Amino acid sequence: MFAVSLQNLSKTYPGGKQAVRRVTLSLEQGEVFGFLGPNGAGKTTTVKLLNGMLVPSEGNCRVLGADPAKDPEKAHALSGVVTEHAQMYDHLTGLQNLAFYAAVFGIPAGEARQRAASLLKQLGLEEAGGRKLSAYSTGMRQRLSLARALIHRPKVLFLDEPTSGLDPESAQNVNRLIRSLARDEGITVFLCTHQLRYAQEICTRYGLMEEGRLLAAGTLEELRSEVFSGAALRLRCANMPEKSPFRKTGEREYETAIQSEEEIPAIVRRIVEAGGEIYAVAVKKPSLEDIYFALTAGGKEGQP
Repeated sequence: MFAVSLQNLSKTYPGGKQAVRRVTLSLEQGEVFGFLGPNGAGKTTTVKLLNGMLVPSEGNCRVLGADPAKDPEKAHALSGVVTEHAQMYDHLTGLQNLAFYAAVFGIPAGEARQRAASLLKQLGLEEAGGRKLSAYSTGMRQRLSLARALIHRPKVLFLDEPTSGLDPESAQNVNRLIRSLARDEGITVFLCTHQLRYAQEICTRYGLMEEGRLLAAGTLEELRSEVFSGAALRLRCANMPEKSPFRKTGEREYETAIQSEEEIPAIVRRIVEAGGEIYAVAVKKPSLEDIYFALTAGGKEGQP
C-alpha cells in the first residue's frame, strides 16, 4: 500500500480556476517527498485535498488507503499537518496546547505528557513549555506546530514551508528531526516548498509543479537524466592547450560538457601531456533549480 496516492486528481474552484490538473503520483512509506513550485502552483490545494478540506472535482486521492473526502476522520488519524501559519491557542502554554491536541486524538494524559516533553526537547522548546503561546516568537510557534502535528504519532506528515521564520540553528534542528522521522520511524514526509535549494538538501524524491500540473517526479538523478544529458567538467588550470574543448570562465578557470565521469581521466591526461598544469577538477551536475527552470522553459516554448 502506498503512503500517499493521487490518481488524475483535479480541483476546479467555483469561479472556474483550475488549481490542480489531473495529477497522478504515488509515495512509498518513509520518503521525504518535496512537492515543489512557486506560489499558485497548486501545492496548498493538493494538500487540502489530501486532508479532506476540499473535495476533488475529478479523480481521487488516498492516505494509507483512506479517502480523505469520504473518511476524513481516518485520514486525520493517520496524518499530521503543519501549515506556514500555525493555529493554536495563545492563552495556553506550549505543554497545554500539546495536551489539548493529544486529548483530541484520545491519547491518555500520562502518555501525552511524556510525548509532549520529548517533542519539546527535540525541537529546542524544553524551557518554553511552561510559557503561554502569546509569548512565543514566530519561529517558536512554528516548532510547536510541528510538535502538535507529531503528538499522535502520524504515519504521514504534511509540511508547508517548515523552516519559514526559523533561525539557522532551529531550522537545522527541524531538518534533523524530519530526516530521523523518515529514517527511524518510517514516517512519510510530504514537504511543500518553493525553496528548491532547501528541498535538494533534505528530500529523497521530488514532484515539480507549475500552474496545477505535475511537470515531473522522481529522484534527483532520475530528473537529471530526464531533462539533461551529461554534466559540466570544471578545471583550474595553467597553460591550457590552445586546441582544447574547454571555454575560459575566469582566471585559470575552464569548463566543458561531458557525457559521463568516465571521460575525465583521459581528458586530464591529454591536458597534462600537452603541458597543462591542473590544480583542481570538479564535476557540476544540474541542480534542482536547473531542472525546474529547464522544464518550465520547455513547457512555455511548446505552448501556442
